[in-house]
Amino acid sequence: MALPSAARALRAAVRRCAHPSRPRSTPSAAPRGFSPAAAGTGPRPGPPPPPQGAERDLPPAVDFGDPREAFRSKSNAELLRGLVVLGLCAVEPLVQHNRELCQRVLGQTLFDRLMKMTFYGQFVAGEDQEAIKPLLRRNQAFGVGAVLDYSVEEDLGDGRSHTSAAEKEMGGAEKREKRYRAHQGFGDHHGGVAGAHTYFYADEAKCDQHMETFLHCIDALSGSSDDGFAAIKLTALARPQFLVQFSEVLVKWQRLFHQMAAEQDQAGRAVLDIKLELEKLQVRQVMPRAPCLCKTPARTWLSAPSTVDLLDWNSLFDSRTKLSRPLLIPNRKTGQLEPLLSRFSKEEELQMKRVLQRMDVLAKRAMEKGVRLMVDAEQSYFQPAISHLTVEMQRRFNKSRPIIYSTYQCYLKEAYNNVTRDMELSRREGWLFGTKLVRGAYMEQERERAAQMGYEDPINPTYEKTNEMYHRCLDYVLEEIKHSRKACVMVASHNEETVKFTLRRMMELGIHPSDKKVCFGQLLGMCDQITFPLGQAGFSVYKYVPYGPVNEVLPYLSRRAQENRGFMQRANRERDLLWKEVKRRLLTGNLFSH
Repeated sequence: MALPSAARALRAAVRRCAHPSRPRSTPSAAPRGFSPAAAGTGPRPGPPPPPQGAERDLPPAVDFGDPREAFRSKSNAELLRGLVVLGLCAVEPLVQHNRELCQRVLGQTLFDRLMKMTFYGQFVAGEDQEAIKPLLRRNQAFGVGAVLDYSVEEDLGDGRSHTSAAEKEMGGAEKREKRYRAHQGFGDHHGGVAGAHTYFYADEAKCDQHMETFLHCIDALSGSSDDGFAAIKLTALARPQFLVQFSEVLVKWQRLFHQMAAEQDQAGRAVLDIKLELEKLQVRQVMPRAPCLCKTPARTWLSAPSTVDLLDWNSLFDSRTKLSRPLLIPNRKTGQLEPLLSRFSKEEELQMKRVLQRMDVLAKRAMEKGVRLMVDAEQSYFQPAISHLTVEMQRRFNKSRPIIYSTYQCYLKEAYNNVTRDMELSRREGWLFGTKLVRGAYMEQERERAAQMGYEDPINPTYEKTNEMYHRCLDYVLEEIKHSRKACVMVASHNEETVKFTLRRMMELGIHPSDKKVCFGQLLGMCDQITFPLGQAGFSVYKYVPYGPVNEVLPYLSRRAQENRGFMQRANRERDLLWKEVKRRLLTGNLFSH
């Protein structure tokens, strides 16, 4: 690639973003099977791929303020529905009590019809695999792929899971980390969660059913969306309280590392710059008494005087770790060995194996069908275990192309450390780093739980701090893409400034859209003024596409309405653009022409 030329072209595009009044190319004919009655006008063809070795120019300029381009794919009925739904999302009482009010006033049959005409039609693609295919293909015609999610949820009242014998044993939990205690009101409870799909644990058979659901998502994507993603949640594939317990083990183990770093006067260093001197730790006297840690990799790096960093330290835990054996660590004050956590049961040992087996089945099907897996982030007290299990799968499957994508929530104070840690691990081990960056979906629940249980709020204090964290993490990944080309990132954001920041940094770093290393993502029914101009300009962009029967996706729709309420309070830009496009079509005589 001729980097100076690509940079010049990228600069020109960014300048054109600031001058939306410049003339645009005329629409092309609609693709085969695409009816003008289904949309405002046909898609503009994206730029053809450059011949190998040829100089690459940037695709046409991206203008997020042109309503015609933003809603080119929408029919008149879809425009009007969008106006109505996004307006309703700003009505507080309706959003808070939508299901109770509507069902009581309208009755179930009328309520279902109303939902299909409004919220369901706006935010859900259809009821089953066949019903969603027209939307997936239409979006694909406009350069927009899909992250598919079967959004059926089970509303089990307070969402409490059954308590295992091992957890009852741990009931006197003074020694347990407050953040990682099983709490009857949280765990797999979805109260206060406005922007994420929630599963509930019944038993291992239910986890197998959820795996089958994800397999159906993978199959539905095959042939309908180029290089699409299937979204999966590990709380659907594993017992949530097990994930909480395993997260506590991982966090305590890392905390021991940092305590020893402080004793060696390294507390002020960046996480990955800390190198513990083994000779000072007397680790050889400790480790043989901690049976589950006495495996070959541990002996290898403990066998010679040297140093270890956090990644070496974390490598003691992998899929071969025997969680049911006593895990002992030294108490730094008394010098005595004590359990890192109460003993895991054989049942929980099997649960670890089963979740890895389920992930393995999903990854192999995804590879077979040409689909990628997006492992969603969840609450912070699950996340250490989720991240650990995701990395296990990435090192196995992300060898020639990134099949498994992790997710980082940038409203967490520890987000940057987590991104840099996992990126460095991918460099050392030689696998491809695939990730999605989001701001986060569990803020209210996280803060309520921290307050009730008495631990530090894990969330950044302000929205501005979260923005800073997001851009810092994103810039780190973009720099890696520039230098190694062994990373890929989805910028999952409805924030126009974040998208513009990404485009600018791509320009500065010489990352071309055709490299397919950077993609963008927004929710179905939201921010079309960002998604479709990006797709038409040749950038990789995806809609997060939920599907499922009307009655069974009501919990999802209720939360989506609540999420949109907050979104609409922050900005009215999308609604204003919708109005402008409706007026344009009305004035040109196109509003009633279909």
